[in-house]
Amino acid sequence: MQERKNVQHKVFTGIVTSAKMPKTLVVKVEKVKKHPKYLKFYTVHSKFKVHYTSGTYAHGDKVSFIECRPLSKDKRWRIFKKH
Repeated sequence: MQERKNVQHKVFTGIVTSAKMPKTLVVKVEKVKKHPKYLKFYTVHSKFKVHYTSGTYAHGDKVSFIECRPLSKDKRWRIFKKH
């Protein structure tokens, strides 16, 4: 019998930027980084396509999403909770 390992999935929190596709949201995640030489803080962002099955989401909603198996070419994330 094989033992199952507990896998810790990545969880991100971001703002919904597009809710126009069926069962797909585009979520923007921002993080603050520090330049190694000049020690200046700057903001970088990434956009993720996130899958959802139920609920209503609009532009500007804050959501958390979790890593999952590939659902399509670009979607590897699913909604975890709405804040």
